[in-house]
Amino acid sequence: MLDFIIKRVIQTVIVIFLALTVVFFLIRLSGDPTVLMLPPDAPPEQYEEFRKQHGFDQPLHIQYIDFIKNSVKGDFGNSIRMGTSSVALVVERLPATFQLALTALTLSVVIAIPIGVISAYRRNTIVDRLGVGFTIMGQAVPNFWLGLMLIFVFSVSFKILPASGGGSIAHLILPTITLAMHSVAKFARFTRSTMLDVLRKDYIRTAKASGTPTSKILIKYALKNALIPLLTLISLELGTLLGGAVIVEVVFAWPGLGRLLMESLLNRDFPVVLAGVFFIALIYTFINFITDMLYAAVNPQIRL
Repeated sequence: MLDFIIKRVIQTVIVIFLALTVVFFLIRLSGDPTVLMLPPDAPPEQYEEFRKQHGFDQPLHIQYIDFIKNSVKGDFGNSIRMGTSSVALVVERLPATFQLALTALTLSVVIAIPIGVISAYRRNTIVDRLGVGFTIMGQAVPNFWLGLMLIFVFSVSFKILPASGGGSIAHLILPTITLAMHSVAKFARFTRSTMLDVLRKDYIRTAKASGTPTSKILIKYALKNALIPLLTLISLELGTLLGGAVIVEVVFAWPGLGRLLMESLLNRDFPVVLAGVFFIALIYTFINFITDMLYAAVNPQIRL
């Protein structure tokens, strides 16, 4: 078990390192931040001083080596735009993103599992077709389009819910629905598939033959066994929601990490982008690591 844990830790470190390396070089392709931070009529000496102050006058490989050395210490530098610690800015926005992602995940599970169970039980009926159609639509509709439509209907037309911002439950409703839609479709389809497999088992036939109530068969026997692989998908989906909240946060002006990253990308604020990517990669790999540990504890064969 110890060897398995060590291997997974090494893999986690490698994934984070590669993610930071790729992003470091990709964001450099967006251009020189100096052009955005200084006025066009600034003298050349001011441009050179700004580049020297932030290390942009160094060759790219030197910048990368310095970045790796500092990131190992947890230092990603100060925000070019705000002048404060990039890590502090990211940590400040993380709670809002976690709130949105966890709420969306909870809503997804509450809606998707009943849809999947009912669709499997009523297979090839109109109920099943409606459920499958809903899941296909949920996976096909882009987040940004759904968010705009919800704003148009509930904020512009009926003026029921706020269109942007954060700080209250009302502000959370529309972003949560938008972010959860894709996960609802994914969970519902997966639940339906696993439930169909379980419902074909001999012990389910035996329970039906013995006159066990249908509700008890579905919930106690079938769903209980179908939830085992679904729990893995749910745990991994949290990391996906944290990383995929960028578009939703921008559409609804939600004060989370995704919006901060988008603003930093547009302003070429490299330290904030790299700090944000580090935390997202860390959270995602940590969730994967915990999932692997739980699976290894349940099934010793996985350790091999």
